Amino acid sequence: MSTDNKTILAVVHQGHSRTGRVGALLEERGYKIERCCPSVGDALPEDLSNYSGIVVYGGPMSANDEATQPGIKAELDWLPKVLDSDVPYLGLCLGAQLVARVLGAKVDVHPEGLAEIGYVKIEPVFEQCRIFPSSMTVYQWHREGFDLPAGATLLAKGDCFPNQAFRYGKNVFGLQFHPEVTLEMKHIWTEKAAERLKLPGAMPREQHIDLHPVHDPHLGSWTGRFLDYWLARKETARDLPAAAS
Repeated sequence: MSTDNKTILAVVHQGHSRTGRVGALLEERGYKIERCCPSVGDALPEDLSNYSGIVVYGGPMSANDEATQPGIKAELDWLPKVLDSDVPYLGLCLGAQLVARVLGAKVDVHPEGLAEIGYVKIEPVFEQCRIFPSSMTVYQWHREGFDLPAGATLLAKGDCFPNQAFRYGKNVFGLQFHPEVTLEMKHIWTEKAAERLKLPGAMPREQHIDLHPVHDPHLGSWTGRFLDYWLARKETARDLPAAAS
């Protein structure tokens, strides 16, 4: 992989999708964002050697929709190539569920039909882990979750959906939550997808907005630190437990 090329492949799932805070933080760090939307017919790259990282974002579809969503099928077929490469991968919500499926894990709805939409507290699995050093409140928007893939290390857990963040090898991370969502995106999501706010477990719209200044500064700071770690592809004994094999 080229060390000079600072390009991040951002895979989104709707034509109007934004890369949000994650995209902005990566650009602040000197990376160019190359946007790709398989759901509208964009071809996923076969040659990954010039990418510094790949971020696969969330979307309204399911990771189980390959029979009805050609874009989802294309991603599921493409992800083994990503896993075989040395390119750091970050999956956000649907992006985490897709890579979990490719690794053989189940993605499904909550057994009681619950959703996580709004702010939810998650807990670290390991003590003295630099990435998740303590409990934190994150922004969620999903009604499906993933089982932990075989060989992956669970990093953060929650009450409703137990698997909230995992690492596979040294370069692959899956986050069930949405660190990329800005206040503007919250306004759009809660207006355009207001029907999702009727799901059991979803927060009322006003709480999404009112809690933003309470929790977002910490989440924003955490996201910058996480991206620095993810792209550095280095670790010390304090950072994480040993990668599962």
